[in-house]
Amino acid sequence: MIWTGELNRPHALQAEVGFYDTTLRDGEQTVGVVLMPEEKLEIARALSDAGVERIEAGFPRVSEDDWEAVRLISEAGLAAQVWGFSRAVQADVEALVELGVPASVIESPISELKLRALGVSREKMLERIRSAVSYAVESGIHVAYFGVDSTRAEPDFYDAAYAVAVEAGAAEVVVVDTIGVAGPEGVAELVGRTRERLGPDVAIHFHGHNDFGLATANAVAAVKAGARWIHGTVNGMGERAGNANLGEVALTLRAVYGVETALDLTKARALADRVQQLSGYELEPWKPLTGENLFRRESGAVASQFHDPEAIEPYSSELVSAERSIVLGKKSGLDSIRIKAEDLGLDLPEERRAEVLAAVKRLGTEKRGLVTDVEFRQLVKGPAS
Repeated sequence: MIWTGELNRPHALQAEVGFYDTTLRDGEQTVGVVLMPEEKLEIARALSDAGVERIEAGFPRVSEDDWEAVRLISEAGLAAQVWGFSRAVQADVEALVELGVPASVIESPISELKLRALGVSREKMLERIRSAVSYAVESGIHVAYFGVDSTRAEPDFYDAAYAVAVEAGAAEVVVVDTIGVAGPEGVAELVGRTRERLGPDVAIHFHGHNDFGLATANAVAAVKAGARWIHGTVNGMGERAGNANLGEVALTLRAVYGVETALDLTKARALADRVQQLSGYELEPWKPLTGENLFRRESGAVASQFHDPEAIEPYSSELVSAERSIVLGKKSGLDSIRIKAEDLGLDLPEERRAEVLAAVKRLGTEKRGLVTDVEFRQLVKGPAS
């Protein structure tokens, strides 16, 4: 079912990786997207059913709707762990306590750029981290500290912030590429250094954005450096260029690096489609894992190999519960015509295929698009007498 060859085999990884989904909070920050509480609950159920282990239900202090969504998801009895989101502010933590959320990331900015923009000193920020984390832990919340813009933070303050958070009781920490500026090498170095400084008992997360198209590569680099949890969203939705796409990360880890995860890839396309519908945006048809063009073939040269999926695809359509098909247009060939006619149960003698192919190419060019099955049937039937 996976045909990626031998090239990657020497680079296979031994790793245990879990997914932390932030579609309902960071994903909803996509410009123009508004998800209602019942819709968020629907997505949370689908995420849990697909095998996502941790779901960030939201930031309850943003609005009444967000509060309600966190309540609904927390009370839904999902197999996935339900997490909240909080700033290093006591009132945020109090909201999570009131809602009975058992775990949460607690965030605070730590880069000089962010601190300067907020007008907060390093000393004040460290006190906020210490106070919020200790209050959450004392209230029974399992905490992962989340240093905003950590990939642009000064190393000394980065180390101080994470050390204070762990001293205050944070059991886990998140390396955060907030602006999506890091490359894989930088991510690996920072994750590795964080793991070395905090020790093996503190689980490391990686939260990456896709501003340079590196979110999946960065997630893999984080796993290679010892990250236990990868953050991301369905379809990679999120601010600016979005977040890491959890489905793509899962597929890449499995097919390229031999790392199995709990995410059920056979459910990934249906999940992506439903989130797309609820969010109201469109996906590129050539998008990895979920694109509608991944297993559709128009090119005649490729159609001639359609009978042998391994020759033209890196993994099987069954792996992700997709359908393979031939579509017709300007780029079709004789094999395209033969396969489509057979699929539709049409009687098309070999001696007529070139004639029908010419008509298909002409129509596809005129339409500047694909020839539909209805149109193809008419072309095979021939002009009305």
